[in-house]
Amino acid sequence: MEIGPTPEGRNSWGDAESPFAGLGGDEGVRALAWAFYDVVEETSPVLRAMLPANTTVSRQKLYEFLSGWTGGPPLYWERRGHPALRMRHAPFPIDRHAAEEWPRCLSEALERLGTDGDLGPFLRRELGRTADQLQNIP
Repeated sequence: MEIGPTPEGRNSWGDAESPFAGLGGDEGVRALAWAFYDVVEETSPVLRAMLPANTTVSRQKLYEFLSGWTGGPPLYWERRGHPALRMRHAPFPIDRHAAEEWPRCLSEALERLGTDGDLGPFLRRELGRTADQLQNIP
């Protein structure tokens, strides 16, 4: 994650103390996780195929991960240990299309929440890099 000030002296996610604060704290991070999975269920058959029929646990895990990743409470680490994203996603066939679908769904979720300023582009860029790293088939 690109942390710290930009050359202009601003945080790369905007004026908030952290991305967590910029999203509105716990409530905002939870809203983002839920909006993301709403978008996946509505628009992404490729990602939907990797999920259980009931996405409640998946939503909770994303919320917990994003909480710590954005600078809030490290819920995922406390409850489940290190995220080990590549290992946890290894059972799923993640090709270029799937790796691109994740940030696309994130972008739509951010739009639905009205995330503005530098925070949206920051999250798209950094989480998009993470999705790229999870690609495990050509």
